[in-house]
Amino acid sequence: MNVGIIGLGLIGGSMAIELRRKGFASQILGVESDPVNAAAAEKIGLADKVVGFEECVRESDLVVLAVPVGAAVKMLPQVLDMFAEGLCGDGAGPGSEDAEKRKKCRKIVIDVCSTKEQLVRSVHYHPLRGRYVATHPMAGTEYSGPWAAMPGLFDGRACIFCNVEESDPAAVKTVESLYDSLNMRPIYMNAASHDVHTAYVSHISHITSFALALTVLDKEKNEKHIFDLASGGFSSTVRLAKSNADMWVPIFIQNRDNVLQVMDTYIEKMKAFRSAIADYDDKAVRELIEDANRIKRIIR
Repeated sequence: MNVGIIGLGLIGGSMAIELRRKGFASQILGVESDPVNAAAAEKIGLADKVVGFEECVRESDLVVLAVPVGAAVKMLPQVLDMFAEGLCGDGAGPGSEDAEKRKKCRKIVIDVCSTKEQLVRSVHYHPLRGRYVATHPMAGTEYSGPWAAMPGLFDGRACIFCNVEESDPAAVKTVESLYDSLNMRPIYMNAASHDVHTAYVSHISHITSFALALTVLDKEKNEKHIFDLASGGFSSTVRLAKSNADMWVPIFIQNRDNVLQVMDTYIEKMKAFRSAIADYDDKAVRELIEDANRIKRIIR
């Protein structure tokens, strides 16, 4: 299978490494808009060829959109349009008379983005909607770019499949095989639920980390003190503040309502801690900490 990966950063590049290593892909075609990243991806060997967007879609059996979600929302309908305009290799055109030919299209497009509602909505009525499988591999680090790609990134992690009932069963089966080759376990949910859950378990973590970094940088003007005094706890908590703005700005904006709801809950908990500490209420502080300790039963 020829796999085209649009965006050879952390997720796309790591997929390229693993899909070739595991034998799922016979050829990896990459697309990179940034010339420096494109040169790096070729030098590192993430792709067999770095090509243009249209060539990638034309030559690939399966296309992976591994770009920020703001870009993916624009690209996804374009990819399906290109499938419908004959790039499936069956001569299928956009007209209704070609409906049967379009049904025979075997090309597949997936995304790996952290929000899903706008993506699935953008192609809900597309005649080739079935060739799109919405996925979110729950893996990553705070680093970005081709240099961040690594083997083993996905091992044992969950991959969320969204709205699979809208995708062709054969396409879903192929994509399940792709993630099985990455040693990931599938979880199925609708796009709206996905966006709520990721707001709570992923997006708020990044906002908290960004806010903590800003707090420390604002109050501790001596950067050497930060470097010298930062303990493991601070480093692990603020680690996500190194994450790329190009990726996270569209996530926060697209998932605005869910993110705001989570932030409001988080602020309430912060106020509870502040009130207890301000009142010298050691019993209330202890209760809050011990209540939070319940997380130990879930995450070790």
